[in-house]
Amino acid sequence: MSTKVRTPSVRVCERCGRAERWDDDLEAWQLAREDGEKQVGNPHCLHEWDINGTFNPVADPE
Repeated sequence: MSTKVRTPSVRVCERCGRAERWDDDLEAWQLAREDGEKQVGNPHCLHEWDINGTFNPVADPE
């Protein structure tokens, strides 16, 4: 049995609220949409992504 590593698929800036999702086809972060509106936040923000240690990159074996 091998260990599987997973990556985050969504991230949100704690300062301005910019939200992004990972697009597997483009292999890049894309702006998230809520009710049809892009969640751009502040374009001049030095984004503080919600990475706080609670995300576990090691997937539980089944």
